[in-house]
Amino acid sequence: MAEGTRTLRLRERELAVRPGRPLVMGIVNANPDSFSDAVRTETLDAQVALARRLVAEGADLIDVGGESGVTYTGATGADVERARVVPLIERLVAEGVVVSVDTWKPEVAGAALDAGAHLLNDVSGLRDPALADHVARTGASLVVMHTRAAPKEEHFADYGGDVVGDVVAFVQERCALARARGVGDDQLIVDPGPDFAKTPAESVAALRAIDRLAALGHPWLAAVSRKYFLAAITGRPPAERLAGTLAAVGYAADHRAAMVRVHDVAATVDFLAVRDVLHGGAEVGEVDPGDDALKWIRAETPADAETPS
Repeated sequence: MAEGTRTLRLRERELAVRPGRPLVMGIVNANPDSFSDAVRTETLDAQVALARRLVAEGADLIDVGGESGVTYTGATGADVERARVVPLIERLVAEGVVVSVDTWKPEVAGAALDAGAHLLNDVSGLRDPALADHVARTGASLVVMHTRAAPKEEHFADYGGDVVGDVVAFVQERCALARARGVGDDQLIVDPGPDFAKTPAESVAALRAIDRLAALGHPWLAAVSRKYFLAAITGRPPAERLAGTLAAVGYAADHRAAMVRVHDVAATVDFLAVRDVLHGGAEVGEVDPGDDALKWIRAETPADAETPS
C-alpha cells in the first residue's frame, strides 16, 4: 500500500484512498426536482442505467437521493422517498455497486441501509439521533455535515464572524453524539457543508480552512459539484459549472479529501488521473501509436454528410 494511503471502510467494503486521489462519488437522483440535474431519470431502469454508466466512467460509489435539497419545494413524504430509493439501492447493491443514500429521514435511512446501502449521507447534521442508531445497527458509515438550517429551510446563520470555528465545533459535537449512539470512529466521514446555511463567502471560508476540520481525524467529503458558491465566483448557471467544479475538486485533492461528490464523473476521473500523473502518483499508460483518433480531430468532409432524400 502506498505511503499515506488510508482505508475507508464502508460496511463490508474497504476502499483505499491515496493522498491527492480522492474517491469519486457519482450522483443519481431518483427525485424530479434537483436543481442541478441536466437530465431527469424518471424510471427505475433509467436510474440503474445512469448508475452503471457512472461506474463505467470510474465512479467508486453512487450516491442515491430521493429528495432535492432545494428550499423552494416542500419536504417529500418518507413513504414516497423510500419508494424512490429502496428499489434502486437493491438493484445496485445486487450488482456489486457501493451505494450511499442521501437522506435526513430516519425511516428512509433505516430502509435504505436494510436494503444494503453502505453509507448514509445525512445533510441535516444529525438533526435526528435515530439516524446514528441505524448506522450503528447496520455497520454502515455516516457523513456528518455542518449545517445550522433545518432540512428544506433557507437560512443563513449568524456565525459572529467565525464560520470556520462553528463548522469545527458543530461537527465535533455531532461526531461525539454519533459515537455515543454506538457509531465507531472508523465509520465517520465529515463534510463542511458548502452552501448549507452559508453564504458563498462563508462556504469559501470553510473550504479555505478545511485543514482545521480534517484535524478532527476523520476523512472528509467534498460535496462541491455545481454548488452555488461557484456561481458567485464564475457567474455560471448550474449546467455550466464544470470548470469551477473541477477547480474545487483539485483544491479538495490538494487538501486530502477522501471523497468528492460530483455529477460529471468522467470529467472528474480524467482530471484526477492527469493530476495524479503530473504529481508523480501514477505513470503514463501505453497508447496505440497507430490510433489516429487520439492524435487529431477528423474534420467532417462533404462525403460524410447525410445525403438529403
